[in-house]
Amino acid sequence: MSERNPEVSTTPALGTEVLAGITTFLTMSYIVVVNPAILSTPGTGMSFTGVMTATVVLSFLCTLLMGLWARIPYAVAPGMGLNAFFAFTIILGNRVPWPVALGIVFWSGVLFLALSLTPARTAIAEAIPVHVRGGAAVGIGILLTFLGFKSLGLVVANPVTLVSFGPITTQALVALAGMLGMVVLLRRKSPFAFLAGIAGITLTGVLLGWVKAPPSLVAAPDFTSVFLKLDFLGSLRLAFLPAILSIVLTDLFDSLSTFVGLAHASGLKDDRGEPLRVKEGLTVDAIATLVAGLLGTSAGTAYIESAAGIEVGGRTGRTSVVTALCFLPLLVLSPLAGMVPAYATAPVLILIGALLFRSVRTLAIETLEEAVPAFLVAVLIPLTFSITQGLLWGFLAHTALFVVCGRAREVRPMMWVLAAFSILLLVLEARG
Repeated sequence: MSERNPEVSTTPALGTEVLAGITTFLTMSYIVVVNPAILSTPGTGMSFTGVMTATVVLSFLCTLLMGLWARIPYAVAPGMGLNAFFAFTIILGNRVPWPVALGIVFWSGVLFLALSLTPARTAIAEAIPVHVRGGAAVGIGILLTFLGFKSLGLVVANPVTLVSFGPITTQALVALAGMLGMVVLLRRKSPFAFLAGIAGITLTGVLLGWVKAPPSLVAAPDFTSVFLKLDFLGSLRLAFLPAILSIVLTDLFDSLSTFVGLAHASGLKDDRGEPLRVKEGLTVDAIATLVAGLLGTSAGTAYIESAAGIEVGGRTGRTSVVTALCFLPLLVLSPLAGMVPAYATAPVLILIGALLFRSVRTLAIETLEEAVPAFLVAVLIPLTFSITQGLLWGFLAHTALFVVCGRAREVRPMMWVLAAFSILLLVLEARG
């Protein structure tokens, strides 16, 4: 280990890593409820219990792989933003049957894995400018917030203005009160913030008679409804290529940003300041997306919530192993998770949207040729319910504006390739 990183030169005590692993688990365990709630939205046709089982198994297997093989203290689970893209854009928006959508996730994982094992990964990451990446994070944050307000009934359809503010119901008020509690806990860096908020809102619903307790709190895992139900061949259509590439690029951005941020937090950096074992970490991320399609859920990715465990002292893969083991008991708690109402998970969507929106502070938008692409990405993602559209138009706008503004030499070769692909994919989408 480099002498420039003395804080990671000594392996932490086992007890410290156990506590760190549990802390990471507590900060991200909300995904076990929120992810199946999103993917089983009425109209998708997916089973809540099946997706919950897939979420738990994916989180366990890929976090364990991150610990044992990549040997870094990062946890993996289905990504927020990508799950909304999967459910609301691919399935509901484009009317793609969910087995085909799972096939799209699988092939995204295959492509991501291929990129992770080649220099193309670095070329793509370096080619895409910071303002486009930041715009994507902001856009996904706004999209999640919109979905959260929709779940609360505070944003409703309107035939004249498309959307308008809805009635403020008692359930919405309870959820907003719960969201305030989550904010307080987040400010105090409590690992229970999201979980406690969801539990408090649900318990209030039970006490007020809005939510009925299940006859049993435990049940056998559901390995029949979505497991291995993906359509391998049906998802291999040119029309689905934009969605495949969008998942790959979004997952790549998210993973790289997470690894860079966590590496700075933990000191797991090389002499150049680059994250250690990033190739192995990205490979696990790619495997998580591939496996997600097989298990029956949306793409997996490394979680920034791993920073909570790192702050406690997690520095090695043992932290991830502990986090992975914490997921296993949740396999039998689907009845308990199923009683959580949509208005209890809505505040989580809103707050994660707000956390993503903070990326706006990193945008370098002093010039129009930088501001316009970032703006287009940020607004088109929520307005079209499509990460695909935001990224494609962002790539095109960046390339075209840098050319007309006399900055063509600053456009990296891979960016020209991405811009050309964007034109091709937009044509394919237009033809259906």
